[in-house]
Amino acid sequence: MLAAVLYGKEDLRMERVAVPRAAAGELVLRVGAALTCGTDLKVYKRGYHAMMLTPPFAFGHELAGVVTEVGAGVTKFSVGDRVVPMNSAPCDVCYWCARGQQNLCADLLFNNGAYAEYMRVPARIVLKNTLRVPGFVRFEHAALTEPLACVVHGFGESGAWPGDTMAVIGAGPIGLMFMHVAALRGVKVIAVVKREDQVEAARIFGAAEVVQIEEGVDTVAAVRALTEGGRGVDVAIEAVATPATWEWAVAMVRKGGVVNFFGGPPRGTVVALDTNRLHYGDITLKASFHHTPAACAEAFALIQGGQFKAAEFVTASAGLEDVPSVFAGMMNRGQGPGARGQGPEDGLAIAAGAARLDIKTAVFPNGSVAK
Repeated sequence: MLAAVLYGKEDLRMERVAVPRAAAGELVLRVGAALTCGTDLKVYKRGYHAMMLTPPFAFGHELAGVVTEVGAGVTKFSVGDRVVPMNSAPCDVCYWCARGQQNLCADLLFNNGAYAEYMRVPARIVLKNTLRVPGFVRFEHAALTEPLACVVHGFGESGAWPGDTMAVIGAGPIGLMFMHVAALRGVKVIAVVKREDQVEAARIFGAAEVVQIEEGVDTVAAVRALTEGGRGVDVAIEAVATPATWEWAVAMVRKGGVVNFFGGPPRGTVVALDTNRLHYGDITLKASFHHTPAACAEAFALIQGGQFKAAEFVTASAGLEDVPSVFAGMMNRGQGPGARGQGPEDGLAIAAGAARLDIKTAVFPNGSVAK
């Protein structure tokens, strides 16, 4: 079969490899669709992932497909089932799992290899974190479950209530998902974005107000001015991963509010925060990582139920053989084959001559774009 294999920094190759076989408890899927992702782009740029991947390795982790082989002992799924497997599953026996923090599992099992004709799903993921996809849900929409689950988990940990006001800094795919989930939960969203095209995208996904970052404009003051009495937002979500935006998030939130540092800066990054304001303002600082099986189920329910605007997130398509050029295009925004993907800054790019924002590219390994 054809599969994408990452050998190192920006060294992505299409290779012929053996079709995987299902061992006990496992599944093999015929991949229906796989999606590009900001995490995959970071791994592509770095050539590795410190937590789970050492090159060379099969690439990609957001997918959905059809079961073609069932390993011994599997009772939940059968050949022909349409499923969406998550990219990880917890052990449920370690210190963190026992305390309801499955996202921090000491033995979190990851899986990769979505950019391929077929993919093996490990037994633990089959058992704990694979969902059946009904026929009316498109594969590329079901594949959004994994990133959406991260957002659902982060939103839940932020403690926002209906009627609250939330600032979301960043309009990449994750930032836009936060805006959309918050709006669906009855939260007023103030989006903080860089570019003109992102203003429209933020409104599509539910932002009530949009503050565009401009030279000479105090972004924090502009956000606070949109809250009653200038007190600040109830919750601030940082989804850019720079020291400046971490500091903005703290400055935007009200006394007694919550900041979720969702965007993760590189190792060794240092941020300066006003400790006086943190202490006397009784501000809660939170960082959310990854997802849990419960968050995955909740995310998929949003997609399956039709509330989540899945079609607005998947805005370009490519064949499996185009994966290297897709990622090259993501590195060189708007240039070359496959450039209708995500840019390196914040996960968004504009296709040349296009009027709309492109967010995620769907890769169809088996040539089907409608099933």
